[in-house]
Amino acid sequence: MSTQKHSWSESDLDALRADFGAFEGRTALVTGADGFMGSHVTEALVALGANVHAFVRATSSGALNNIGHLRGAVTVHWGDINDRHSVDLLVRALADAPDRPFVFHLAAQAHVGESWHRPYESVLTNTVGTLNLLQALVSSGVQVQKVNTAGTSEEYGNVHEPVRHLHDFDEDGALVLHERSPINPKSIYATAKVAADFLTMNYHDAYGLPGVVTRMFNNYGPRQNPRYVTGTVVTQALELPRVELGNLEPMRDFCFCGDGVRGHLAVTLHGVPGDVYCYGAGRNISMRDWARLILQIGEDEGYWPERELVSVPERFRPGASDVMALRVGYEKLHAETGWEPLVSWEEGISKTIAWYAANRGRWIGRVDWAPAETASLPST
Repeated sequence: MSTQKHSWSESDLDALRADFGAFEGRTALVTGADGFMGSHVTEALVALGANVHAFVRATSSGALNNIGHLRGAVTVHWGDINDRHSVDLLVRALADAPDRPFVFHLAAQAHVGESWHRPYESVLTNTVGTLNLLQALVSSGVQVQKVNTAGTSEEYGNVHEPVRHLHDFDEDGALVLHERSPINPKSIYATAKVAADFLTMNYHDAYGLPGVVTRMFNNYGPRQNPRYVTGTVVTQALELPRVELGNLEPMRDFCFCGDGVRGHLAVTLHGVPGDVYCYGAGRNISMRDWARLILQIGEDEGYWPERELVSVPERFRPGASDVMALRVGYEKLHAETGWEPLVSWEEGISKTIAWYAANRGRWIGRVDWAPAETASLPST
């Protein structure tokens, strides 16, 4: 096992410490610590010298897929956010902390498409799981410094015409979403996350729990589930001559996971309890152009030859549930914390491709397309 405790470059780590050195020596809990963003937040906190408690979903394999390299540097709590008893045990362990812990609540079923196939799990994990954590904190009497619940840009959905006048648009008429923008969730995932956000605010209003919400605009990067759009483009391109996606028209604001980590750290350290914060790149791009950018960078860097990009109906979201345009205005977070995105799309994509190329065994069994060596096998 690698003894490396983080994947940050020395210069990036110096900048991280300069901005977030206040986490050194502090107790921090990360739920969903072995997930995509959870693992990156956990890794950053370890690099900053925090005393990290990682809440990880217990499975029969007992595998730590994304934070195995941190095993000796974190306190791992096995459990399930949907199981109130295991959440109670987790929170009880925080009672011995010498300080007020920071809580990063990132445990979630976070895939929009899969929320239609696993609706009950999505609602249970994202809503009841959040309720379990909030209620356990209140019932235990543990005093926490901040609870940061991870929200999502999907909560905004599409513009609902009767409240169009409440939205913001740039000089070209393009939609820009802020903390004050109306929400209009268009998927089970988004609705469950809206509920989680409001529960966090409810517990702040009723019990004084210092909760904040961070709405993320499309994080991508190493370790992400290969069924998300960036991962599925990269993994298909690494293996197949044709890359298949669903609707190519929707526009998304893509933010590299390293900038996302900094967003979560900034909100958790400086965010005002009871408030909502958004982060993202501040610009968007169509799925077609995003995929083409990935394919071009991968081709230029020698990972694959020219690939075909096609749209296939079976990959579309059901009915009229697709969200057509997401783009953040992160002025509030910047004004209060100084946060802004630092990683360009080109740099972030290059790092992401490099990770998938070097870690085929980490994702090949999780893709939603048939690998070339099995594509011709007869079905049984």
